[in-house]
Amino acid sequence: MESEYMQTLDGGRSDGQVTLVGVVHDHPASIYRVRRVVERETPAVLAVELPPLAVPLYEAHADDETPPPFGGEMSTAIQAADTDDVVGIDGPSTAFCRRLAHVLVSGRASVETVTRSARGLASVAKTAIACRVAAALTAHTPLRVAVGESTDHNVSWTDPPHRQVADENRQIRTATAVLEAFERPPISRVRSETREAHMADRLRDLRSRGDVVAVIGLGHFDPLRDRLTD
Repeated sequence: MESEYMQTLDGGRSDGQVTLVGVVHDHPASIYRVRRVVERETPAVLAVELPPLAVPLYEAHADDETPPPFGGEMSTAIQAADTDDVVGIDGPSTAFCRRLAHVLVSGRASVETVTRSARGLASVAKTAIACRVAAALTAHTPLRVAVGESTDHNVSWTDPPHRQVADENRQIRTATAVLEAFERPPISRVRSETREAHMADRLRDLRSRGDVVAVIGLGHFDPLRDRLTD
């Protein structure tokens, strides 16, 4: 299973390598895979598919019991990592907003696409800010605050490994079939490609600090691998 959903990319003689780990968010099989890869690779940098503002909350979740009750594979990766260099590589951030604006302007996006992109960005930014506030509450009060809801799956981490793997594979096959059957609308394509370009640039920069493990959704796995090997 690991060989299908992870790949190590050589950064060259002067830079560290990047190990991509693809996940089905909050799935127990993915959570197990993330922990095993992070513990084995002992990266200098752990990169997670989170906005930078959200990282402190997931770090707080990682300080709880094992496995972390909140935060899914992201908190599990942080808990398993033997490094304090944890980096959120997703948007929103200043660099991401600049890139998105450039894509929309250079591509002469329609008014509808621009409007919906702005609304989507505002929604994600609102969630990231909520995560940062929740992290502050967790750090300075007895409260334990979670933002958003985890994805429910038909299996849990207490189920036999073969059942977890089978359920994860079933979900991946279903998601892949849907993507292949329907063409993504322009707004979805613009946002996904912008996010992937941004995350690829962040990973290239992080290589200078040493080896990197990047935990990302499986939908971004192939596009990021292709960008990093170009």
